[in-house]
This record gives sequence, C-alpha cells and structure tokens, in this order.
Amino acid sequence: MPSFTLIWLIAGAVLCLMELFLPSAFIAFLMGISAFVVALLSQVGLRSLWLQVLVWLLLSTVLVVLSRRFFQPRRRKSKLQDAVMAETLTEILAGKTGRVLYEGNSWQARCDDDIDIAPHQRVYVVRREGTTLIVIPENLLHS
Repeated sequence: MPSFTLIWLIAGAVLCLMELFLPSAFIAFLMGISAFVVALLSQVGLRSLWLQVLVWLLLSTVLVVLSRRFFQPRRRKSKLQDAVMAETLTEILAGKTGRVLYEGNSWQARCDDDIDIAPHQRVYVVRREGTTLIVIPENLLHS
C-alpha cells in the first residue's frame, strides 16, 4: 500500500494540473498546493490520516480566502462618476421617462422629483438604474 505522502503528492499534482485544463479561478491550484504542504507534513511526523485531511481542508480554505482578498481585481468606477452632465433630447414629464444625450449616446432618463424638464435643457446625471439614467435639471441646483 502506498504511503500517505505519495497519495498527497499525487493529489497535489492532479489538482494543479486540473487548473491548467479546467480553470477554476485558481481554487484547484491552491488545493493542490495545500496537498503538497500536507505531503511534506506527513513526511516530518503528521501520521494521522484524519488530521492530515483536516490540515488540508483548513489550509485550502485559508489559501482560497487569502487569494480572494489579495488577488481580487479592483472594481472599475462607473463612468457616471466621471461625466455628470447630459442634455435632454425630449421632454421628461414628472414620473415619466424621456431621452437624454449622455456621452454622445441617447439614454432613457427619468427625474425622481415631480418636475417637468423641457427638451434641450442641461441636466445632471445622479445615478443609473439599469439602462435608465436618473437626472435632475441644472437650474434646480443653481437656484
């Protein structure tokens, strides 16, 4: 019967190779690294199988959590925070939607306040809800 060290080495190699052919967001690779560490620990004195499995599970979990914390791509800021001015193309009636020209494209827009906004008026884009921009008229802020 093969030793536990050999089994952990094979498991680690299989998991690391699996990551090459079936990408799993780095999880299989980290589980393979954990198996290599357990193989090393089994060689230096960790003889109990259930303890080896427990160490492998804990180490895999810690590595995955740490990798998510340090290697998670930063979320891009929305372009809505960069350019906040738009111009109405159509009238936006209170509680209804209209169209605005924003960053060179026509967007559906709505005003949360009970205000009618005339066409060809400058507005501020407050936020985006799906494909609808929430706007307020420029003169409301400068009054």
